[in-house]
Amino acid sequence: MNAPVTRRWTEQRWLIDNVIRSVGIDWDQPRSINYNAPCGPEANADFAGIRDRVKKYADISPAFETAAKRREAKAKAAEEAGETVTARQNYFIAAVQYAASQWPYDENNEKNLALNQRKRECYLNYAKYAEHKVEAAWIPFQGKALPGWFHLPPGYSGGRIPAVVAIPGMDGFKEASIAMYGDRWLSRGIAVLSVEGPGQYESAVLGIPVSMPNWIAAGRAIMDWMAARPEIDPQRIGVTGQSFGSFFATISAASEPRYRACAVTATCLEPGCHTIFEEASPTFKQRFMYMSGYTDEAAFDEFCKTLTWEGHAEKIRVPYLCVAGEADELSPLTHTERLLTTLQCPKRLVVYQDSRHSVGNVPAASLGPTPAVLVADWMNARLAGQPFTSERWFVESSGKVQATPY
Repeated sequence: MNAPVTRRWTEQRWLIDNVIRSVGIDWDQPRSINYNAPCGPEANADFAGIRDRVKKYADISPAFETAAKRREAKAKAAEEAGETVTARQNYFIAAVQYAASQWPYDENNEKNLALNQRKRECYLNYAKYAEHKVEAAWIPFQGKALPGWFHLPPGYSGGRIPAVVAIPGMDGFKEASIAMYGDRWLSRGIAVLSVEGPGQYESAVLGIPVSMPNWIAAGRAIMDWMAARPEIDPQRIGVTGQSFGSFFATISAASEPRYRACAVTATCLEPGCHTIFEEASPTFKQRFMYMSGYTDEAAFDEFCKTLTWEGHAEKIRVPYLCVAGEADELSPLTHTERLLTTLQCPKRLVVYQDSRHSVGNVPAASLGPTPAVLVADWMNARLAGQPFTSERWFVESSGKVQATPY
């Protein structure tokens, strides 16, 4: 399949290059920050160098690939010297950077497939030396398999423990969902399946496209796989989603009642997704056409009408947490508010004042509850069976929380 081409991508490509030249690689979202975070401070210089190198769209993949190759070489040298801690750190960083270098490719061409292979090999090598158990996960799905990584907390020695299914966003990937050190889930004794569902990153490479039927089926297939794991308590499995993963996690929770809680952040909950596909950076629509297997823009526009939580969210009966930015530019808050009003389950909406789509980088997130920590603590309590009050929280720029009941 050839790469999709949209009208706005063709007309505005010159504008994207000018914007990148002006504001850098994070013109549409804080991607370099998000990729840096799970790697830890050792990778700060790498990402600073990448930000400095990228002056136009075409620079993105080569910049990440160059950094990945350097890290992979350091990992191999450390491995040969018997320095396994250094090896694992460098393999992990290389895997994340190889994955990031795949992002500009909206077709399964030779380059995308080669980068995908390098990413997998580096992450598998990281898994050999990781301080906790990591294994490749393949979830049977319609004659193929959804790719993931299964993580057990450090020190796990047996017994059934709680778990979460972590679904990344449109531009996210499973290798960056779990931090190399001090991960928020693993440090709380919660196992994690970081998975790429239909259309996401490696699933797109494997020819498993986004669709509502596919995500309804995927929620069940993933739960079946998790419930069969001897390490996992099938009564304590939650699902969480980031950005477009917020929509996928919502559909998963609606279609699979065995999930015990659902937590979503940086929401993409506008039915039909007009704002993100027609008013935001044209890269979003371009990529989602690749994810869904469309090359014809008119046909894709019709497909988008099916992307809605309406008729699904009403089925959710388990606790639901939603963390959103007041000024979300990709999915206006009004759609998130309407979803929360529709839900017929225990629920909490947390809105951060002045925050855009990627919740954070504003005083409300710095002085108030830290978004990622809030989500982890909330999920931990729900999987432990603790009750909570259905409320809407508004986190002011002072850090103060205004809570009103639903």
